[in-house]
Amino acid sequence: MTRPNPRLRALFLGAGYAFLYVPILVLMVLSFNDSAMMTTWTGFSLRWYHELFADRALLEAARLSLIIAAFTATAAVVIGTWAGYVLARMGRFRGFALFVGLVSAPLVIPEVVLGISLLLMFVELSDLLGWEGSNGAFTIWVGHVILSMAYVSVIIQSRVRDLDRSLEEAALDLGASPVKVFFQIVLPLIAPALVSAWLLAFTLSLDDVVIASFLTGPGHTTLPLEVFSRVRLGLKPEINALATLFMLLVAVFVLIANRVQNRRGYSA
Repeated sequence: MTRPNPRLRALFLGAGYAFLYVPILVLMVLSFNDSAMMTTWTGFSLRWYHELFADRALLEAARLSLIIAAFTATAAVVIGTWAGYVLARMGRFRGFALFVGLVSAPLVIPEVVLGISLLLMFVELSDLLGWEGSNGAFTIWVGHVILSMAYVSVIIQSRVRDLDRSLEEAALDLGASPVKVFFQIVLPLIAPALVSAWLLAFTLSLDDVVIASFLTGPGHTTLPLEVFSRVRLGLKPEINALATLFMLLVAVFVLIANRVQNRRGYSA
């Protein structure tokens, strides 16, 4: 069996990375362009960053999106961890098929269908309960939790199934309650999966457009909706500045996480 040529492999690898990251680098470079034209470079400038921080609507949309994403990720991890643990440890029970279908439904249902269904649900609830509040941050949060919870449950379920069950059984034999076993043995062991699930849920919420477009209300525009509405009228360099700041923020978090992980590895 012949091995692939190292140069050819490096060429394909470089082409793949270029396809993924060159557009992002171009966007970051254009965020420092002094010209309002996206395709014309006239000189280095921080003009669009100044305009970005003076744009109250865009900053408020970013603040709302970050808040909703944080609360969404937290709630999705709590619910998804419970659902994933039940699927991995409780075996088959009455209504198991229905439970699996309800948990995994957001994974296969188109977001348009999910958004319309949630909108109709909130309309019916408002008529039934006499709720006078309009759609807003709460309804967006509910929709994002339902979507993200399904992804979290898949991650937790796969991680729990890989655990050595003898540790839990030994703790139970020594007199520990199932709740104590879960919090003192299972949760510490699946902590990396919990962090990964939280970050994934945070990203899904921050990136969502479809569900938020159905569940949003006046004065509650998320960042993706604000950007999407502006892009339809023409690209503006301040959007490049916003994207650059978000990518730098993500890079900082990734570096911090890697440094913490490496320190824990050395200490172990």
